Amino acid sequence: MPKRTLPRIVAVAADKEPLTLRIRWEKAEDSRVDVSGLVETFRIYEPLRRSPDLFATVRLGQHGADIVWSDEIDMSADTLWRLTQEQTGATMSACAFRRWRERKAYTLDAAARALGLSRRTVAYYEQGAKPIPRIVALATRGLEQV
Repeated sequence: MPKRTLPRIVAVAADKEPLTLRIRWEKAEDSRVDVSGLVETFRIYEPLRRSPDLFATVRLGQHGADIVWSDEIDMSADTLWRLTQEQTGATMSACAFRRWRERKAYTLDAAARALGLSRRTVAYYEQGAKPIPRIVALATRGLEQV
């Protein structure tokens, strides 16, 4: 099995948009990453929700493997890379998602049932209004085989 090379971050800064970061990757294009989903979901990030000033203090961790705000608050480069891929459509584009649904002859309701999602979420993915998570992209590949 080939060795997996983790993405490395060269530089990071808070963006003008709330809970969004500008990231420079070692071997990829710079990206803008919305981390609001993580920050609003996990308790560890609660101080970042309360304080935009704290969020703005983001800095590079050791060896580019993560970013940090304090000794207790960090985020891995791997997680940020996955979010970047999802948000840029590299994992699965809205067009590819629509083509998958059409190939399977699924209505929005049928696709939602097959994926365990709401009809509205499936519609958002198809319209490109929300990034398609990697797990959903993988599920569509699995359902393609069925």
